Amino acid sequence: MNKYIAECFGTFWLVLGGCGSAVLAAAFPELGIGFVGVALAFGLTVLTMAFAIGHISGCHLNPAVSVGLWAGGRFPGGQVIPYILAQVIGAVIAGGVLYLIASGKAGFDVSGGFASNGYGEHSPGGYSLMAAALTEMVMTAMFLIIIMGSTHGSAPQGFAPIAIGLGLTLIHLISIPVTNTSVNPARSTGVALYVGDWATAQLWLFWVAPMVGGVSGALIYRALLTRNNE
Repeated sequence: MNKYIAECFGTFWLVLGGCGSAVLAAAFPELGIGFVGVALAFGLTVLTMAFAIGHISGCHLNPAVSVGLWAGGRFPGGQVIPYILAQVIGAVIAGGVLYLIASGKAGFDVSGGFASNGYGEHSPGGYSLMAAALTEMVMTAMFLIIIMGSTHGSAPQGFAPIAIGLGLTLIHLISIPVTNTSVNPARSTGVALYVGDWATAQLWLFWVAPMVGGVSGALIYRALLTRNNE
């Protein structure tokens, strides 16, 4: 049970820190942190939680990571569904806390996006469904390769959280203009449910594409990038 509680808390922090920076600080007058700040915020949430709860649950914080690690032979199948449930619960609670904070400002309108992921007219840069799907799949695949490589027994010990956190930062720097960056179905769900409408209508993509990418990345790493196919 401690593992599931840790995943819930960790995913709560990821959504509150990452999406909170996008909603509250990205476009703040004169001092806004912009895309770079949001990308760094997401990376920092994972880096800090990896040190805080990595020894308890492995710090997945992401259904695509849990499924990918299972596909890569690093995680037992019987724990995948409980992990995903814990992650989604943590994300939805974080979305609610963020909503309460953001709605404390006059003029707040959740229809503005609330850091939700989207494609077409709801993509920050107006990118198509195909571009969004490809981006999410490739970015999540690379994320799994980074995770599996940095946590391999032969990798330098103690540096995995830094590699994973910086990897997620880089992923956001690349893909925020395309989809607002998901690579994490729980993160997408945690804010989309409060927006409803188009955000929940497009949510399917941000479950399917990261899952496909996560499994693909794990299988690529296991088949091509290890000498012992562990």
